[in-house]
Amino acid sequence: MTTRKRISAIAALTIALAAVIAPSAHAASPRYITVNSQGSVKVVPDAVRISATSTNVGATSKEALAATAKTSAAVRAALLAAKIDKKDIATQSISINPEYKYENNTSTLIGYRASQSFTIVVRAASTAGDVIDSIVAAGGDSLQLNGATPFVLDNAKATTAARTAAVKNARSKASSYASLLGVKLGKVTYLIENSSPTPYVPVMAVAKSESADATVVDLGEQEVSVSVTVKWSLL
Repeated sequence: MTTRKRISAIAALTIALAAVIAPSAHAASPRYITVNSQGSVKVVPDAVRISATSTNVGATSKEALAATAKTSAAVRAALLAAKIDKKDIATQSISINPEYKYENNTSTLIGYRASQSFTIVVRAASTAGDVIDSIVAAGGDSLQLNGATPFVLDNAKATTAARTAAVKNARSKASSYASLLGVKLGKVTYLIENSSPTPYVPVMAVAKSESADATVVDLGEQEVSVSVTVKWSLL
């Protein structure tokens, strides 16, 4: 074989291989559909977070702090008697500030106010009202109740249910679009959870109490929501 024929044969083989390896300019691009979806479930809160403050006024800062410490100790004892674990009782702040009396555009120092604020987690939500009554009785007029907020302590089951609903909604939406376009869904190629499970503002419900003068914390319901983005190939 001459050199010219050998070069021609190599060139022909190269062109043939390129035709096999290189994708066709007219090959169809991959087709897919991407949808966003959300799933939500309603759950009854299983815990209550209570915020309270012990506060007292004394002639000196030392007296005020000692009085507040005594009130706080009584509140702690009441909480422990109500079977609230120590790990669920947390001091948020302790403060001492001068207390003034304002009259005729003048201020007069009358003592000092000491305060200690607590956050208390009641894991048995149905007992929250009794816990509040207990600490108010223990702290007397030296205790301020700042709030009681129901919340979902263990949202694992609710999150799983919301996630399941989100994926089902995504498939339903994707199937609807595929039907409208005259195509079929293939395999899932991409899925991402866009955000952490989110509890929404509770829809309040009325709880019942056996005693008319007992404190009742209305638990209501809260929504736990999960948002996902899912991508399917199209057949």
